[in-house]
Amino acid sequence: MSGFDQIFDDWESQGIKRVRFELPDLHGTSRAKVVPLKAARSFALKGLNMYGGAAVLDTRSDVVPGSLYNEEVGYGDQLLFPDPATAAIVPWAPDTARLICDARWYDDQTLEATPRAVYRRVLKKAAGMGFEPMTGCEFEFYLLDGETHERLFEGYHIFNVVRNEWVPTINRIVDLMPGVGIDIVTSNCEYAGSQWEINFTPGRGMDGPDKAFTFKNGVKQIGHQDGYLATFMTKPWAGHAGNGCHIHMSLVDKGTGQNVMADESHPQGLSEVGLRFVAGLITHANAIDALLAPTINCRRRRCRTHTFSPTNISWGLEDRSALLRVKAAGPDATRIETRSPSALMNPYLASAAILAAGLDGIEKGLEPPAPSRKGIPAEEDETLEKLPATLAEALDHFEASAATTEFFGQEFKDAFLAVRRYELGRYAAEENEDPDSQRTDEISAWETNEYLELY
Repeated sequence: MSGFDQIFDDWESQGIKRVRFELPDLHGTSRAKVVPLKAARSFALKGLNMYGGAAVLDTRSDVVPGSLYNEEVGYGDQLLFPDPATAAIVPWAPDTARLICDARWYDDQTLEATPRAVYRRVLKKAAGMGFEPMTGCEFEFYLLDGETHERLFEGYHIFNVVRNEWVPTINRIVDLMPGVGIDIVTSNCEYAGSQWEINFTPGRGMDGPDKAFTFKNGVKQIGHQDGYLATFMTKPWAGHAGNGCHIHMSLVDKGTGQNVMADESHPQGLSEVGLRFVAGLITHANAIDALLAPTINCRRRRCRTHTFSPTNISWGLEDRSALLRVKAAGPDATRIETRSPSALMNPYLASAAILAAGLDGIEKGLEPPAPSRKGIPAEEDETLEKLPATLAEALDHFEASAATTEFFGQEFKDAFLAVRRYELGRYAAEENEDPDSQRTDEISAWETNEYLELY
């Protein structure tokens, strides 16, 4: 009996009627087919056909010329092959289970630009160095009226006990997520009105971004069921807090399972491995920035100072204004928190970017610059290099970097650049605006239409 036979037998005994075959796309959303349980068993073994370009559609689901999986292959199908480790019953979808899938062509070649394939490439590099990442994503999101898209309350009352549980939907999310393997740690209202943060335990290897992918799409589905719109759009309104996704990553020794980043005798609490990981992220910060803040709207989050959103290439112990915040939490939990990712990032691609850059620092023995000084937040240091201010600038850094080709492969690099530059072109054409002019937090109608509801 195959592993899938056992999975499907269990589902049948539990009354499951249908299975989602889910493919994470370039933007971290789920492109899926829903299959009756009886048919799903065969597809799990033989592959389920889906239009091959689905993984590289743009944020409006436009078919993007030059994105490698469209006219270049006659708009042909890919085959979805589910990962049995992701098999789960979906608690918020009656009688429904899900499988997260990888994609291959009919000749058995992997679609190397699909996000799980990109991350798997970097995981293989880590394994060859004796490491496995432990990754946790901290999403912020707004919960809005489902019809008017207005905020449910106003004011800046982070952690207020009444607003923490303003609507039952928040507790429903917390209660349902463990059923799909996501154990919640904390939930609270965030800095802006109608904004929340719900944190969950990290995952090793592919499980980290798989959890983030499941959580984000699940929050949107649960909110919709309750009559709300949950949006992870990075900056829905000028003058209000943006939605970030701080990514916490540590490395564990594959043999012992021990955290290799901690050294409690060091002033920053980091081992040599941890320091070199930081150095790699500092070195490649510009080159990977497009993967951490991948849309025009993401840039709006960086336009104002003192908003806990980093604007320069910096690091420091417990410095919330720095790009990299060291969490020296003892021998088991010491980690690096990358604070630039927006909630619109793709968790597989962002995790791949952080891991690849950090591993490069370890492999090359890089040394980090001086950390921020106590009492002087990194954002106030005018000597530090700024992060890319526009998406166009970030994409240019990504393209020019030989390291990103080595990290992620040419196939992904070409597809990603084609899709993102196509979006920039649409924005410029429809807004009559230079795509480089993203230096204020004034939100265009184009951005609201593009990102608010679906993302």
